[in-house]
Amino acid sequence: MTKKLFNWTFRDVDSFLKEHKFTLNYTNGSHHYYIGHKNNILRHVCVPFHGSKVIKPRTLRGIILQSGISQKEWLED
Repeated sequence: MTKKLFNWTFRDVDSFLKEHKFTLNYTNGSHHYYIGHKNNILRHVCVPFHGSKVIKPRTLRGIILQSGISQKEWLED
């Protein structure tokens, strides 16, 4: 099933990043920071954790930009 920008939860983002070889670097409060390489560039991605709430589309767009993974790839999985 394809996902849209408005129905991603923290668990969805976490598993997607881990599938693309990002690892959890550290946690500060309710934010989890991941690191990984994309296109030979070290990427830092900040993901807010607020239980099972859906991540807002604008926040998800920021996560997509930080990761360096194309939006098309995010929405196809």
